[in-house]
Amino acid sequence: MRLRSLLFAPADSERKLAKALASEADAVVLDLEDAVGPPAKEGARAALAAALPGMARPGVVVRVNARGTAWYLADLAAVVPGRPAAVMLPKCTGIEDLRALDHHLEALETAHGLPLGGIAVLALVTETAASLHRLDYRGAPRLRALCFGAEDLSSDLGVLPRDAAGIYAAPVAQARGAMLLAAAAAGLPALDTPFPDPRDLPGLERETRAAARDGFAGKLCIHPAQVAPVNAAFTPSPERLRWAEAVHAAFTADPGAGVLSLKGQMIEPLHWRLARRILGL
Repeated sequence: MRLRSLLFAPADSERKLAKALASEADAVVLDLEDAVGPPAKEGARAALAAALPGMARPGVVVRVNARGTAWYLADLAAVVPGRPAAVMLPKCTGIEDLRALDHHLEALETAHGLPLGGIAVLALVTETAASLHRLDYRGAPRLRALCFGAEDLSSDLGVLPRDAAGIYAAPVAQARGAMLLAAAAAGLPALDTPFPDPRDLPGLERETRAAARDGFAGKLCIHPAQVAPVNAAFTPSPERLRWAEAVHAAFTADPGAGVLSLKGQMIEPLHWRLARRILGL
């Protein structure tokens, strides 16, 4: 499952679900959490459980409600039989939340005769100030990516996430950097927060280019119009791919080398690691 663009759609809107599923997003996140109000959660859950088995599209993800809420276990029980590609856990407070989620998913997979570990996990790990103290996700089961959430975090901090120029508030920027380091330490891709204004495509493009420069592998999206610019920003150029292929070929031929020469430029194992990341290896 590629993770350049992940498009959210509320699970209680048939029209928005259909548009999202028909989009070019790498993954579609069917949302049972923030996009669905408490009175509508049971109905949205039931409708999604009925629809999931018929969704042939790859990259279907379900955002369940946070662990500890009254809806979390019921969400899991409803969606696991439909075999989504992944479950997104919001407001993750640390690796213990993911160990508990793994246990719950394993029990449900066993109950429904599904392959153990077949459902991956994406985690929103920066939505509260407290979660920033527990960003070590090395060895977390099923985890495919760490996701940055600026809006919920800024609400918890009592600040606006960005100013008019798109500059993050200091604690939000600090959390963003800390999550990038945590993702690198865990060997996982980092996915950037949604851009809040679907009408401001130039603003989206600036923020997405900056995210790619800083080391993010993809971005969460809230509108189909955001998908194409996000995919473009996180797709390596042909020149970049050719460089990565050449570096990978050189070190594959001589894997024990410390330094090699490529078209007159010195390359080291650190360049091989970068090349493998570009190539998705």
